[in-house]
Amino acid sequence: MIGPSHPGSYTRRWVDDELDELIADGAAAIVVEGAKAVGKSTTATARVETVWALDQPAVRELVAADPVRVLGSESVLIDDWQHVPAVWDAVRRAVDNGASPGQILLTGSATPIDHGTHSGAGRIITLRMRPMTLPERGVSEPTVSIRGLLAGSRDPVGGTSNVDLSVYADEILRSGFPAIRAGGDRVRRAQLRGYIDRVIDRDIADMVGTRVRNVAALRRWLTAYAAATATTASYEQIRDAATSGDGDKPARSTTQPYRDALEALFILEPLAAWEPSRNPLSELTRTPKHHLVDPALAASLLRVDAGALLTDDTGPAPIPRDGSLFGALFESLVTQTLRVGAQRAESSCGHLRTQRGEHEVDVIVERADGRVIAFECKLSASVNDADVRHLHWLADRIGSDLLDAVVVTTGPQAYRRPDGIAVVPLALLGA
Repeated sequence: MIGPSHPGSYTRRWVDDELDELIADGAAAIVVEGAKAVGKSTTATARVETVWALDQPAVRELVAADPVRVLGSESVLIDDWQHVPAVWDAVRRAVDNGASPGQILLTGSATPIDHGTHSGAGRIITLRMRPMTLPERGVSEPTVSIRGLLAGSRDPVGGTSNVDLSVYADEILRSGFPAIRAGGDRVRRAQLRGYIDRVIDRDIADMVGTRVRNVAALRRWLTAYAAATATTASYEQIRDAATSGDGDKPARSTTQPYRDALEALFILEPLAAWEPSRNPLSELTRTPKHHLVDPALAASLLRVDAGALLTDDTGPAPIPRDGSLFGALFESLVTQTLRVGAQRAESSCGHLRTQRGEHEVDVIVERADGRVIAFECKLSASVNDADVRHLHWLADRIGSDLLDAVVVTTGPQAYRRPDGIAVVPLALLGA
């Protein structure tokens, strides 16, 4: 199927292929969800004849009075559907009544915590959209495919990248939000701060249904999560970082609704611990790794610039981590890329860590049959034997269930080591 045309300035995303495939395969209703500003509306609008923008009060009031009015014989986009949750059931009924493929698209910048609607299971397909990967940003031309690695043939890998540390630092700060990265440096910094302000001042209040009483405290909590990027920091560690100097520490029941709201808004996107189904491993932690939806938000909250990242002059770490903040943010960028690519390949992502921390693998990409690729992230151009020891440990434990093992680097060249482990610069990693 040939996808609909987009405006000339539109950069086709990996998720475009998924969306077109689902429509071609007969999906009548698809909800594209993700954080604000990832590009959901732009992507969906090109595929429909009518758009109902429910973030506009007048349109929202009209639709709330009669949710069925958004549905007709033409293809339709219901933008920010969560503002009128009743449209979800109207869409579900339309699918039951024989809606045609691609007739109904929805976008959502939040998952209502309790909207009281039918789940839509079996009727409405959910597709996650995330910030742009480096190839989608036009930074590089990938030579190594995540789907190819998932085939398990361990073919040779190759390609050369001229993306160096300074470019990776710049891309972390520039963000993968299309509209934000399009501006100059000062505009981009202001937009990122404004994005965070809106989340704290307005979006969370809308989600939890009450005014945030202590905005400054909520900002400190979000900053603590930013500081915990790519770690498995405990609730207590994050709480202590967020409330440093406070005598009374809030109970988990007090802060949990705000964390739930941040996840529902797709701002926090923890990476779940991998739980192998084919070859159980003992003593694996179930603690997720902390990530924000885009490492640019973490960098903005922590007030670091490219110079600070490149010189490791980012101040004391409020939460313990292995390595530099630049390394943590680089791992977050790698994780973002792997999540987008894994979804394109109908696979899932997790991380591996033993309970005492003797062994860990940064990202595990798992196929539907339970076989996996293991990825380690390294903020360096070179890879030595110590950098791959956890990959060899995992290979010894799960054998042929390990389809491939990869170290993602900032180096110039993709290649395979004599031990078969692939070394791939992030800039060369594609879907």
